[in-house]
Amino acid sequence: MMSKAALLSLSFVVATSVTSVSGAEQFKPVPLEIGAEAPDFSLPGTDGKTYSLGDFSDSQYLVVMFTSNHCPDARCARGRINEFVAEYKQKGVGFVAISGNDPEALQLWEYGYSVYGDTFEEMKKVAKEDAFHYPYLYDGDTQEASKAYGALATPHCFLFGPDRKLLYHGQFDNGRRSYGPAPRATLQEKVDKVLAGGTIEKPVERCYGCSTKWAWKRELAEQKREEWQSLPVSLEPITASEVKELAENKTDRIRVINVWATYCGPCVEEFPDLIDAYRRYQRRPLEMITISLDGKNESAKALKFLKNEHLPLSPHTVKQMEEGEKRTTNNFHYQSDDLDALADALDTEWQGPIPHTVVIAPGGEVLYRHTGLVDIIEMRRAIVLGLEKLTGMVE
Repeated sequence: MMSKAALLSLSFVVATSVTSVSGAEQFKPVPLEIGAEAPDFSLPGTDGKTYSLGDFSDSQYLVVMFTSNHCPDARCARGRINEFVAEYKQKGVGFVAISGNDPEALQLWEYGYSVYGDTFEEMKKVAKEDAFHYPYLYDGDTQEASKAYGALATPHCFLFGPDRKLLYHGQFDNGRRSYGPAPRATLQEKVDKVLAGGTIEKPVERCYGCSTKWAWKRELAEQKREEWQSLPVSLEPITASEVKELAENKTDRIRVINVWATYCGPCVEEFPDLIDAYRRYQRRPLEMITISLDGKNESAKALKFLKNEHLPLSPHTVKQMEEGEKRTTNNFHYQSDDLDALADALDTEWQGPIPHTVVIAPGGEVLYRHTGLVDIIEMRRAIVLGLEKLTGMVE
């Protein structure tokens, strides 16, 4: 149960922060005032437990951090957060993370820096893979806790004292989109100050990261899905020599190439996942190319499938290509019977079965190859790592 003070605080925030935009209620978060009491919550954790504020009563101080799976700032901070939690738990500082994003309110391109989205099931995978040393709670269905605290971005930290009154809110650190040590360990500075008996001189710091994805943004996400469906889909013939040029990848972008056919069951099954991946990373330096092996007189059949599944050339890809190659499609039809020439041109390690997928870095280095039904998580992982290396996020 929330205390009377917390309920009053929440009522004020909700009452003063909602307006009507295009038929949807637009919530504008207002963070808790310094000195405000921590609002209670009852939220499911990735470990199968349900947590409330009282579950952290053994900790002298408590950090409540709002974060997410997809945000690059949040992702890059995970290692530093784990280190902080491990060190400061011994000093009486509790820590809990909450994801308040509504998964349906995100456009797919907003996942462009991440392998996973923001669903509760995907949160479980992230918590396991990154070995979180703290509870990771889901607030995406109601967003009540996120609204009560006034979570602006991910990550956004709230530090509470022994009486659970707010001492500080703002950034965890200023590491931004870097995995290395942060120039300034902001939260740690604040915690060290109070542990030493001092007073925090600057109790509010800006928090940089991805904005909280409130439910009212679902309308915009649906609008963008409709815009994608309106884009034209095309198919053009291609030769082995032209495939070789694509595989050499003389661009500054990562290139995903998939060989498929309408008669191939696994090809048809995995196609929605390929389109999903392209939509996720379309605004980053990445493009997707498909090569159909349907019969030379079956272009219409292949094009019908592509239109039904809907794999257009993204406008962002078109923009990226403006100063280089002048392709007008990302879907091709290989009409020759010389499949050895195609395999030699695309990937000499390909033994012939389809589907066959390769992820190629600039210069032609193969980052990922797979014959058969693609493991979409592993493919996304290869894409994200390749993009991070390409853009300097990792060496």
